[in-house]
Amino acid sequence: METIKAYFALTKPRVIELLLVAAIPAMLQADRGSVDILLILGTLVGGWAGAAAANTFNMVADYDIDQKMGRTRARPLVRHKITKGRATAFAWTLLVLSVLWLWLVIGSPLAALFILITNVFYIFVYTKWLKRRTWQNVIWGGAAGCMPVLVGWAAIRAHAPEGEPGMWWQAIIMFLIIFFWTPPHTWALAMKYRDDYAKAEVPMLPVIASPAQTTRQILIYTWLTVAVSLLLIPATSWIYLAGALISGAVFIVMATRLHGDVVRGEEVKPLKLFILSNNYLAVLFLALSIDAVVNWPTILELLT
Repeated sequence: METIKAYFALTKPRVIELLLVAAIPAMLQADRGSVDILLILGTLVGGWAGAAAANTFNMVADYDIDQKMGRTRARPLVRHKITKGRATAFAWTLLVLSVLWLWLVIGSPLAALFILITNVFYIFVYTKWLKRRTWQNVIWGGAAGCMPVLVGWAAIRAHAPEGEPGMWWQAIIMFLIIFFWTPPHTWALAMKYRDDYAKAEVPMLPVIASPAQTTRQILIYTWLTVAVSLLLIPATSWIYLAGALISGAVFIVMATRLHGDVVRGEEVKPLKLFILSNNYLAVLFLALSIDAVVNWPTILELLT
């Protein structure tokens, strides 16, 4: 049982929960007004395996860093619960199964390709290159975390009637929401564990910049996140509109408060913004999911 728990921990289950939260609303919006439970569940199985593979590869690649950081010392490889060789074999198995599942069972070669691209990008571009060399690591590396939206969208559109518009612009907007959301989410956590990253020589923004500079960047990307989320309003009803405006306002207020407190030299708790950022994305995508299932007239339809 301990071995099973160790393999499960390699997949970073909490991270995968977040990725699935992003994939579900994308699938529902891709086939607005219809809920194909079997297709959605099947896609989530393939997506889970692909994300689990990427996270396992990441733990193997970050083995040296994880040994130096207090936050990651309990990970299976650091505690020698599993060897790097077995972890690598586990990751490859998950990746192959994910690609074959999405391609042959779900019937979407494009979704399978997106999973493959995600793994290559996350490991070789982010983990092995960006993360260790530039403070912009989470800005560009965050693109890997946006891919579940495209995977889910591709899986649903593969079964759409021939000739029906793919509406990929909506998937791109959802991709960008997560893309701009990732930096403030990650930097807030990095502020809490700044000393850990410094010890491991990882150039996260809070390590190489002042707290005020860090929170300024957090505020900028928070505004970008909320602004991009509003671009989806024409394709949704007032349910998403209300969810986007309310959750976005709270997100901006919290980021503004954090920056203001840092500038004034007050003691801050950046972990509060980290938790709030999780809640923001959950509320936003929950509103989108409900909106897609209910399928009330969209804002664009009401205005035309």
